[in-house]
This record gives sequence, C-alpha cells and structure tokens, in this order.
Amino acid sequence: MTRHDMVERIGNTYMTSNIEGGEYSYIQEAGSRANLENALGRSISHFKLDIRFEKDDIVVLVETKQLFKKSDEAQLNEYLQQERALHYGKKIIAILANTNNEEIKVWKSSVDDEHILTNETVLDKMEHYVSLFDASKQNDREKVLKNTYDLNELLHKMDIDERLRSQFVGTTLLYLKKLVEKFGVKKIDEELKKTLDAHWSVMDGKQLRAAIESTLDSLLDGSDNKAKKIELLQKNVLNDQKVKKLTITHWIKILDTILMDIYQYIDTNSSEGQDILNLFFIAFNKYTGKADKNQAFTPDHITEFMCRLTEVNRTKRVLDITCGSGSFLVQAMVKELADCSRDKTEDEAKALQDIVKKEHIYGIEVEEKAYGLSTTNMLIHGDGNSNIKFGSCFDCKMFIKTANPDIVLMNPPYNAKPIGIPERYKKNWGKAKDGKEDPTKGLVFIHYLSDVIAEINKERENNDEQRKTVKLAVLLPVSAAIGTSKIIESEKIEMLKNNTLEAVFTLPNEIFYPGASASACCMLFTLGKPHKKADGTVNETFFGYCKEDGFKKKKNLGRIEQFDENNNSKWKVIEEEWLNLYNNKKSIDGKSATATVDGKSEWLCEAYMKTDYSKLSEEDFQKTLNNYLAYLMKEGKIYES
Repeated sequence: MTRHDMVERIGNTYMTSNIEGGEYSYIQEAGSRANLENALGRSISHFKLDIRFEKDDIVVLVETKQLFKKSDEAQLNEYLQQERALHYGKKIIAILANTNNEEIKVWKSSVDDEHILTNETVLDKMEHYVSLFDASKQNDREKVLKNTYDLNELLHKMDIDERLRSQFVGTTLLYLKKLVEKFGVKKIDEELKKTLDAHWSVMDGKQLRAAIESTLDSLLDGSDNKAKKIELLQKNVLNDQKVKKLTITHWIKILDTILMDIYQYIDTNSSEGQDILNLFFIAFNKYTGKADKNQAFTPDHITEFMCRLTEVNRTKRVLDITCGSGSFLVQAMVKELADCSRDKTEDEAKALQDIVKKEHIYGIEVEEKAYGLSTTNMLIHGDGNSNIKFGSCFDCKMFIKTANPDIVLMNPPYNAKPIGIPERYKKNWGKAKDGKEDPTKGLVFIHYLSDVIAEINKERENNDEQRKTVKLAVLLPVSAAIGTSKIIESEKIEMLKNNTLEAVFTLPNEIFYPGASASACCMLFTLGKPHKKADGTVNETFFGYCKEDGFKKKKNLGRIEQFDENNNSKWKVIEEEWLNLYNNKKSIDGKSATATVDGKSEWLCEAYMKTDYSKLSEEDFQKTLNNYLAYLMKEGKIYES
C-alpha cells in the first residue's frame, strides 16, 4: 500500500506532521535533540516517524517499510517511547506497514508480544482505532460462567421452573440489551443501574411484562412467522403463572443481576463476546437437560468441532432441520461473524456481517419450547431476520430449498414417534411403523434431507446448472452406525446412493450428560456426490476413535472442561489432533483407521482400528477382568462367596 493510500485510509483529517514530506520529528516537537533525550532519560537513534495521526487522546503511529522485519519493531518502539515522553497520557496504536504489499502489524500501548493485536490484519479508519480503547468493551468469560451459576440459584429461589429458565433469561436479556441501547449509554456501571432501577420502580409486574413483549415485537419486525413467535413467547414465558406472580421488586432484582453480573462482562460486538454469550446460554440448557433426561443437547465444544469439520466461514449458508435450542446455528453464526473481519476493514466487515445475519443461517424446529428458545437465542446474538421455521422438517421442503444450504449441521431426534414421519419412508418398516420410536435411530431425517438435495440437483440439471454438493455433519447414536436390523441397513444403503460417507467419529461416552445417556458418533457426508464413483471405484472413509475429549463428568455441573498445569485447555489440543488425523487421512493404532465401506458395513472405527498394545497396562487388564466378573455376577452365573 502506498503512503498516500495509508493516509487516505486512516484519515487525512487526523494526520499531524511537523516537517517536510509529511513526516513527524520528535526532535522538532521537543525543541531540540537535548530536550528529547532529557525527556526520555537516554540517547536516541531514530526520531523521524513516517506518519502520525491524532484524534482527541488517541494517537496512531505508522512506520512504513518496503518489507518490514522483526528488527524494525525496535525502531517503532523507540517512536512509541518518545511519543509517551512528550505527550503523557495519550493512548497509542503503533503500526508497521509494508509499501510493497498490504501486510501490517499492530500493537496497542506497547510494542511487544503481549500487546500485539493479531486480529488487526487490514489498515483501518481512525474511528476504528479509537474504538479499540472503548472502555465499554470488556469480555470476562470466567466471571460470566461463575455468575451464571449464581443467577440460576436466584431464579430457583424465585420459583422459576427449570425448563423455563433458559427461555426466561434469553427473553429478559433481549429486553435489557434493547433498553441499554435506547438509553444511549456506552458503559454499564452503578450509575446506569440506578437509572434503570428508577425507570422500573414506577411500573408493576404486568407493565414490565408488557414492556418485554413490546421489545420482542419490535425485534421480530420483518421476521418470518412473527405472530407465532410472539404467541409462543407469551405462552411459554410471559404468561407462565410463576412469572406472572413476580412482583416489581422481584423483577428489579433479576434484571439488576443479569445487567451487572452477566451483560456487563459481554461485549456482543466482538467475536469473543458472542462466544461467551453462547456459553452462557449453554449453561442454562444444561439445567434444562437435567429436567429432561431424553434431551440430547449438543455440547458447545462438539458444535464448534463440527463447524470446523465442515469448514464454516462467512461465505456459507448453514441449515439445521431439527435445530432445537439453536446451538449449531448460533455456533455457525459466531464463526461466520468472526470470519467477516478477516482481511477486512471495520466497515467492510460490518457489511458482510449483515449478510450473514440475514441470509446465511436457517433452522427448523417442531417442538414449541425449543422453537421459542432458538428464536430468542438467535436474536440475542444479533440475528437480523431469525430464519427459524416452526413445524416439522418433513413439511418444510420449500423452506429447505430457499435456504439453499452449503452446510447442514444437525442432531436429530433418536426416538421420534413414527406417526410424524411420512409414509413413504415407513413402507418397509413392518410393525415398527406403529411403534413408539423411530427404528432408524434418526437416519430417516438425513434420508429425507438427501432426497431434498437430490431434488434440488435434478432441478439444477434441468436448468443446465452445475450440481450442488452439501457438507452434512450429523450426530447419531452408535446403534445407527453398527445396527444390523434390516431397517437400519436399508437406510444406510439408501444414503450411499447419492451421497459420500467421508468420516465417522466415535464420541466420548455420556457426551450429552446430564441429559440423554445415548452413546453417539459424528458422521460427515457430502450430499449430492455418490459414494461409488461413475467408474465403480470408492474412496476410503476415515474413522476416528475419539473417546477422550478432555472433559470430566461432575455431579450437578455436567461434563467440565479440564486444563493442564499451564492452564491450557486439554480439549483444544485434542480437537487439533482429531482434525489433523481426518484432514490427512492418517491411520494411527488406537486412534484412527481408513476403510472402504458400503451400506452393509459397520460405520464405526472400532471395526477397523488396530489396537495400540504398547499402551496397555496391568491396570487395563485388571479393569477388564473386574468388569467381566461384575457381568457374570449380574447375570447370576457366579455368586459372591
């Protein structure tokens, strides 16, 4: 980038030069070399900065090079020290910028490894650099997660039902977010709390519920099926008898707690803040999971892994046809919004983020409470349109076609009632079609999705358009991968006619704890690309044995992430290993394998992986013996003497 372009990008209005050529001399500013060295307390080597910008108490220092190198950081640091000595109290952004390409390196306050801003990869406007010092921006993951537990205890004391809490908190947080924006304040502090408390104190409980409803009404303007969404939020939250019993004193206590203990520590305009907000909702979903042992709420680290597996980015349209509380959709949106900033200015990133919010995230949910929760969850993350459809996915073919997905992420019901599944998928089920549970263990949902994508491709071919392929990452019970029933085998054979099974990951036991107890695996398909190629060859499928994810089960808390002695996440290391093994199709004894499979094969790593005997210990041997003895005693084949 040329020097002229750099000045125009940051803002010519803010450029401050004091010598010819537009440079800035700190000797000129100090009055003499002696004055400058006296202010610094040492001699100087450099004193002519290429470009300096100033707005109020923010200063941006830019040193240009044809191609900067590590040693140039010392020169930039010298200018920063001189700036600090002559202009005490100024907040400083320091930048190294190449003139031979677009590459830059940015630091905040100090030029060292601790203060480098790795996400700043594109030169931006002065207003953007001012915003980096905005006092209202403060993400604190630890405080939010600790305070989430305290908030749940408060709601318990207020007698708010466990199954309602996540929706209640989401709805209340939406109201607070909008109210803070309305008051035009940038910082959440005690002064704002007093102002809002005074605002609420003249209301009663009924008026406050009406204010929340009005906020939701305005947020859902332009949203598909707005009336239904409002009706469900009223029915499941605002008109709940226990919520209606809350006095204004109760309401103020709850609102103050959410404002000061949660919202204060989340900057929803940053990708980190969006991530923390997601963790906050997941914590309440865990409480919901405790209340319903059939719920298989997808853990956040697994949704994140599946987003990475399918390569979610700002260009992809993402769909979940059984979206539940919206965990996959929120994770995908958080990923896409963060990616919008990659190599883009703040204004360019915001334009891309608007597209992501309005056009890239789609969901379908048939259960009322989950639908209301997913709608709220998306809105609280800033979703501009909330493209969540209420109804059965089997009745939403046109919605799926309109969504035109590039990626599908889903965790379908494993025990859906057959009555809700179309007859064409049940013709070979025999007596099972009148049973209580889906005999395909969820495979029928991806079979249906495959049929819709096949229909889309037929229409594209008729219009002389290129066929579409879609990445599908789906969580299914292990029984769907190894099931030997004719119904499951038939579903597996059908899936491979038009789609490729790329990978299957066996996941840790009790992955959904404290909810459903099902053992699960993650299957990765490419929809629209037949498993058997036109020449009759078949690519090998990757199988991962991913039984360890660095989480441990704790009573009343669910599965908790573990950290090493340096406070680094064990999961992050494990996740990188999982992805590396898959991306490179590596077969490692005890961890992974590749195999050529068809619909009659077992789709699980255990069937193809070699055991790593070097890691077996005497303890493993004894544990196996103990388990076998316990089994024999349980079956009554031996008795304790």
